[in-house]
Amino acid sequence: MNANSPEAPGRIVLLTTSHRVAPGLLSWPAWQALHAADQVLCADGAHPQLPYLREAGITVDEASPTAEELVDACAGGRTLVVVATGEGEPVLTDGLARLAGTGRVAMPELELLPASYDLPGARLLDLVQVMDRIRAECPWSSQQTHKGLAKYGIEEAYELVEAIEEGDRDELREELGDVLLQVVFHARIAEDDLESPFSVDDVAAGIVNKLIHRHPHVFGDETATTPEEVKAHWLRTKAVEKQRSSITEGIPLGQPGLALAAKLASRARTAGLDIPLPPVEGIGYELLALAVRAEAEGVDPEAALRAAARAYRDAIREAEQG
Repeated sequence: MNANSPEAPGRIVLLTTSHRVAPGLLSWPAWQALHAADQVLCADGAHPQLPYLREAGITVDEASPTAEELVDACAGGRTLVVVATGEGEPVLTDGLARLAGTGRVAMPELELLPASYDLPGARLLDLVQVMDRIRAECPWSSQQTHKGLAKYGIEEAYELVEAIEEGDRDELREELGDVLLQVVFHARIAEDDLESPFSVDDVAAGIVNKLIHRHPHVFGDETATTPEEVKAHWLRTKAVEKQRSSITEGIPLGQPGLALAAKLASRARTAGLDIPLPPVEGIGYELLALAVRAEAEGVDPEAALRAAARAYRDAIREAEQG
């Protein structure tokens, strides 16, 4: 059958785009389909792609035909491109599927053509937009400060650690999201600072630069074939960056005691310093000695104590049930 004969069913192209990609940045197959189409339709007159399509010389008719009307418009072998709205035109696609299912209609060729694709991490843009709106419109969120949110950062970090130790994948995904929320929330608050504002892009740029600089074996000319060599690169570049006068600088003293003791021991061991423990008796110094011993043996004393505490909790519950 000739493609332009009255009996030819034609072709319908459903063109989808991502709102996370800048309007006008479409794939080459999409531009080819748009330029070759007999008619281009879009139900949303405010669709962000329309100004760029018209600038490229493409006529776009603002219309929302039914499935039957669209099939009829394809008669004679015509090609129609439908620029999908954000919802993806579910009513239209359901109608086309229903028509095709009857077997009584000569259906045109149907094609779903993604014109732009989300890159990995694209949903982070949604998070930034949602957080921006919440900060502007929510009575509680709009009043929050870095200090006011600090306790939530600590809580979410502990909940993340618990999810990791419990091995719950669903809980892990959720807790990672809660930690990420804290980062985005603080970055949004920082935008409102009058003296030294910064944004989530500044935060991301800072960590990107740090990662590249501290991985010369990946992004530079250095070589590293073992985890130990990677750690040596990291410590060497970090020492140059920080220019600290003491290996203890940068260790937060507000962290849990066992973790603090292990971190101090780790810094001393990495620096090659053999520092004797304070010759003082007492539970605190006994715990210090245990933490140093655990670190030397490659054991996280905080994680080990939590594991023991969970076992103790289970024993308590069994006793209660008995």
